[in-house]
Amino acid sequence: MSAPKNLADCYAHELADSWSANDQMEKCVRDLANAAGDDKLKQRLTKSAEGITKHTQSIKKLLEDCGGSEKEHCKGMEGLVKEANKHALEAGIEDEDVRDVVIISQFQRMCHYGICGFGTAKAFAEALGKSDHVSELDRITAEIYDTDDNMTDLAERSVNLQAKHA
Repeated sequence: MSAPKNLADCYAHELADSWSANDQMEKCVRDLANAAGDDKLKQRLTKSAEGITKHTQSIKKLLEDCGGSEKEHCKGMEGLVKEANKHALEAGIEDEDVRDVVIISQFQRMCHYGICGFGTAKAFAEALGKSDHVSELDRITAEIYDTDDNMTDLAERSVNLQAKHA
């Protein structure tokens, strides 16, 4: 993508970047789900991956509405995925309770990155008067916050406690 010339270009760039970020995160979250030991964690990660796929479809539609059709590789999410792989999947953590704690922390880092991107996109959409886009980005962001809160709850109520006694 070329250098932005105006806010509309910045917005399209943010959407293209979010598309790439979601594609990378979705694959990683599926890998994290496969590595998780706790059944509830596996279920929540699988459900999250499905949600990410739906969010990506929404992002594509918003980008199309702006005249864009291609994602732009997100180096930020690339780094977060590398960290998740390094710390949760490749670290050789033998105790599954400890591995689950690391999986949750890496998942939440990726979620928080997504929240930032969608918040920025929403601010651009608001400034551009794209109220239908704002509504869709609000919906997506609310779902990510909900997922993050649910993951925190799971960690605090069981996963962290199980790892404490590992």
